[in-house]
Amino acid sequence: QVQLVESGGGLVQAGGSLRLACAASGRTFSRYTMGWFRQAPGKEREFVAAISPGYADSVKGRFTISRDNAKNTVYLQMNSLKPEDTAVYYCAATFRHSYSYTRRSDYDYWGQGTQVTVSS
Repeated sequence: QVQLVESGGGLVQAGGSLRLACAASGRTFSRYTMGWFRQAPGKEREFVAAISPGYADSVKGRFTISRDNAKNTVYLQMNSLKPEDTAVYYCAATFRHSYSYTRRSDYDYWGQGTQVTVSS
């Protein structure tokens, strides 16, 4: 069993930056594929980024996903934030192989989410 805990969300003005972190339990963190998803009010949960690595078109060039295996943590650096980036952000993990890691069904473990609000 893997537990994921996100942090780093908050309120930021458009054009600003935030860095989200996701701390994972377990000794085999380096073997997990990690991803970030987000869900805005009234919308489906959507893919944002995954290691190794890939990004949704809407965040390419602005967001960067990275991991620190020594700290069992994955990060999402978000720059040039826009109001449409407002959502609850979730990290996810899986041991399973996938060709894309962009679908919710590709992942087995989820964090509780952290709110990101971007004001215009």
